[in-house]
Amino acid sequence: TLASSMAPLWPLVLVAASGILAIDTPHPRSSALHHLTKQLLQKYRKEVRPVHNWTQATTVYLDVFVRAVLDVDAQNQKLKTSVWYHEIWDDEFLSWNSSMFDEIREISLPLSAIWAPDIIINEFVDLERSPDLPYVYVNSSGTIKHSKPIQLVSACSLETYAFPFDIQNCSLTFNSILHTVEDVDLAFLRSREDITHDQKAFLNDGEWELLSVSSTYNILQSSAGDFAQIQFNVVIRRRPLVYVVSLLIPSIFLMLVDLGSFYLPPTCHARIVFKTSVLVGYTVFRLNISDEVPKSTVTTPLIGVFFTVCMAFLVLSLSKSILLVKFLHDEQCSQREWTFLCLRGDTDAEGSGMDPWAQLTGVTESPICQEQQAQPWTLREVWSQLQRISSYFQTQDQADRQEAGWLALLERFDRLLFQSYLVVLGFYTITLCSLWVLWSGL
Repeated sequence: TLASSMAPLWPLVLVAASGILAIDTPHPRSSALHHLTKQLLQKYRKEVRPVHNWTQATTVYLDVFVRAVLDVDAQNQKLKTSVWYHEIWDDEFLSWNSSMFDEIREISLPLSAIWAPDIIINEFVDLERSPDLPYVYVNSSGTIKHSKPIQLVSACSLETYAFPFDIQNCSLTFNSILHTVEDVDLAFLRSREDITHDQKAFLNDGEWELLSVSSTYNILQSSAGDFAQIQFNVVIRRRPLVYVVSLLIPSIFLMLVDLGSFYLPPTCHARIVFKTSVLVGYTVFRLNISDEVPKSTVTTPLIGVFFTVCMAFLVLSLSKSILLVKFLHDEQCSQREWTFLCLRGDTDAEGSGMDPWAQLTGVTESPICQEQQAQPWTLREVWSQLQRISSYFQTQDQADRQEAGWLALLERFDRLLFQSYLVVLGFYTITLCSLWVLWSGL
């Protein structure tokens, strides 16, 4: 029959059908990726530096992108930044022929399974909320690309003297902690010019503005050996407009009000009340700006120095006015006391109209004798009163001259204080304008 005659051909038909299906069905690429990964890591030793010739150094190419300045802590001398860190090196034990593995030219491998350079940041203080990226990319030639974002807290020498026109220069120094330059060398992934002027990755909406990121390469010599080192200098400057509006302009207005108080008469009691009110205003303003002015144990901001000097001028002027009012009050009290003594002298003179000899002898003379003796005693009393009046006017004139001398001296001191205050305020304004011009020129 036909079935019996076709029986020997069924095996050939099945083989042909399986061949056709094999041609039409694509080979799964995942199996090639799995096979490649298994072959690369099967005999891999991550404890050994990945070179065939141990005398050849492994060059690590570094690059840094500053994303944002998160915080500047002048009191603790710390800078918190968000950066993208890139490093590339060649691993001679992780290369393959892509044609043998379905044209796979790049794969991802776990960072914990391969050798990685021990690059650290010397200024590192703390690491905050940085995402952990456990994989690296490896291409068929053995080049490994490792990238990760870092929220880095680094130590930095912060200078706040020119606040709010301050410019900070903080460095990030990368080097191997154990491998000398003979084993691990460092190099730049991009040109130094591109690194300096590249600000595309920086977020410009914060308080700080990125000016430049200069970089240098040097060899650090120590007793343990010579280490390759790359340093990135991050130069940032503060945007001062909010501080100019909230701090500088109100402080200048307050100083001008205090300066206007010198036009009040020095002997006016209202001047003390006015200056006391200005002193209260200084104190309240100083408390309000204490949270906005950066606190530093190294330097004091220039605005704080000028503010303290102006408060010192205010206290000196207020003390001078208090002393002047106290002096005038004492002079008036002494004059009233002297007048009271003169009046007491007149009353005593009226009560002693009898002859003292007659008072002693107790003899009562005749009215005629008394009338004859009353005339010389009356003239004598008039002369005594005239002497008292003359002495009083001499003393009063001397006191007036002394008071006029003190007033002239205090007025000269007040004028000198006013001129010094005016010079300090002018120097303060010129300094702030100069700092603003220098800040704008960078």
